[in-house]
Amino acid sequence: MNNMKKKSPAHRRPGRRAAVAAGLVLAVGLGVSTQASAQASVHAPAKVSTAAQKSVSGTSGQAVTRVADFYGAYVDAKGDYAVPDVTLSTALRKHYLTPAFANRLAAWEKKNGADGILRAQNVPARWTVSDNGTVGNGHEVIVTLTFGSGETTQKTKLFVLLERYNHIVEIDTTSAR
Repeated sequence: MNNMKKKSPAHRRPGRRAAVAAGLVLAVGLGVSTQASAQASVHAPAKVSTAAQKSVSGTSGQAVTRVADFYGAYVDAKGDYAVPDVTLSTALRKHYLTPAFANRLAAWEKKNGADGILRAQNVPARWTVSDNGTVGNGHEVIVTLTFGSGETTQKTKLFVLLERYNHIVEIDTTSAR
């Protein structure tokens, strides 16, 4: 009688297998239905026109990239904000300008009552940076600043001269060429 009450492992497996199989079917079924409902609730992103997409790229050590980085950060620091970040704009000047040029620029600013980096009293709405080639032992980059918006814009073209170690040695409204 003891043998009849006690089930052998062989007798237990079919029941377990059926339970495990049923559990897998249920889990897979739930997974598929959950996945299907999750996919149904996710909206496909709208297609963006390639004309609206913007990208900025640069190369380390390239004069155009260096000047673009400087002007982008400088304009952000000066900004049209209630409180411009004077600490950042000062640090940027120290990092990007040669000490001799920084001194000449400070004298220019005192005389003209304007920001010497921007050659203006306000901050531009847009700017572009383009390569103007080698000049002596340095490299010249053209920065075009656009002030205002809509039909009332004014553009200022600046020529930024970098020394061979990529520090700005001059910003002027005429080319060094």
